Amino acid sequence: MDHIHLIKNRRKQTVFPFTILFEDDYVLAMVKPPGLPTANAPKGTDSLFTLVQRYLPAAAFVGVVSRLDALVSGVVVMAKTKASAAGLSKQFRERSVKKQYRAVCAGRFPAPLGKWVDWYDEVVRPTDPGKQATSKQQHAHVRCRVIKRAAEVCLIELNPSSGRRHQLRTQLAHRGCPIVGDRMYGSRLPFSPGIALHSALLECKHPHTGQEMCFEDPLPGNWKNHFPALF
Repeated sequence: MDHIHLIKNRRKQTVFPFTILFEDDYVLAMVKPPGLPTANAPKGTDSLFTLVQRYLPAAAFVGVVSRLDALVSGVVVMAKTKASAAGLSKQFRERSVKKQYRAVCAGRFPAPLGKWVDWYDEVVRPTDPGKQATSKQQHAHVRCRVIKRAAEVCLIELNPSSGRRHQLRTQLAHRGCPIVGDRMYGSRLPFSPGIALHSALLECKHPHTGQEMCFEDPLPGNWKNHFPALF
């Protein structure tokens, strides 16, 4: 089937703090702002999930099939039917979904400008607050390159094939180039809100029609103000 580039369907909501890229009876794709959890927020606080619940009609089904850390911004997809949730979740499990991230990192990226490198790591799954510590390791792969360097920071493109929690944050920090603003993983440079990691693109198949879909939000507008030398 024909490929459709759904960024053209973007519309800005005035009540809810997220941008909708595409919506039909089966799928809702949007841009999550930094500082907002995807789901499972503490009682009495909002998440993208609870905001979508209020945006949709009462009792509508909302299926969380992809997640971003609260500090991370960018493209997120949710399902509007149980069948769509099952179909999309299967694509994520089978790693057929294409994901692209952009990050601004401090330190020296360990590869020449523009050269693609592949990192294969075993990352330790972080422990949720209040839970017993765990040392469970998970396989993580990402293909990445430097797009541009400026003084002590660089703009990175990252294409992970796996989706481990905190994966990109851990892999970059391990190589001495933590994401700007990510104090948990050693960044000393400030950034607000959130951290300088953004889900820029997500490609998957429509769970009902099988049509290829591409959702894109290249960069947050405030990045140009924070890092004028990179843009």
